[in-house]
Amino acid sequence: MRLYRPVIFWKWLYPGALFRVKTDSRKLYLTFDDGPSPDSTPLILDILEKHNVTATFFCNGKEAERYPELPALITSKGHAIGNHGYLHLNGCNSSINEYIRNAFRADGLTSALLFRPPYGCLRLRQYLGLAKKYKIVFWDLMPYDFDRKISSEKVLNIMKKKVRPGSIIVLHDKPSSSVVNILAPFIKYAENAGYGFSILN
Repeated sequence: MRLYRPVIFWKWLYPGALFRVKTDSRKLYLTFDDGPSPDSTPLILDILEKHNVTATFFCNGKEAERYPELPALITSKGHAIGNHGYLHLNGCNSSINEYIRNAFRADGLTSALLFRPPYGCLRLRQYLGLAKKYKIVFWDLMPYDFDRKISSEKVLNIMKKKVRPGSIIVLHDKPSSSVVNILAPFIKYAENAGYGFSILN
C-alpha cells in the first residue's frame, strides 16, 4: 500500500520533526532526495531556474563527495542543501551508533543543519540522537516519482490532488525518477493555483 502522507503516529513519535510548514500563505517546499547525479541534477536545476523556483536538495554524502561540483552548482543557484546520510542507510536495519555516525560523516559534504532519513525509517533513539544537532525533515506529500510502475501522468495527478499550503513535497534527484517529466507541469499548475515556492532552513 502506498502512503502519500505520513501516518499520524509518526508525528507523535517524532514531535520536533518537520512534516509540513505552518504558514498562512500558499507556500510549497520542493525537496529532492538521493542526489546529486550528473544525469539528473543539472536537468532539475535548469527547470527550476527557468521557472524562478528555489528548492531544497537532500544529498547523499557519498554522491556529493563523488561529484563535488554538483553541490556547489546547487547552492550557486540559490537552493538549499540538506543531509541524507553519507550512505543511504535504512534506520530500521542499522544500529543506532552506525546510523548517527553515517549522518555525521555527511555533514561537511552536505549539511550540518537539516537531515532527512532515507526511507523515512528512523528508530526513536536514532531520532533523539540526531535531533540534538539537526532539524529532522520528513514530508507532507510523497507522490512516488521514483516508482517506475507509476506513470508520470499519475505522479503529476497525485501532486495536483494532494498538495496544500505548507506542503513539503519529496521528489527524487536520480535518473530513474519521473521528476524531469513532471516538474515543469507541476510548477505551472501550482503557480496558476496561487502557490509560491521556497526553501527549507
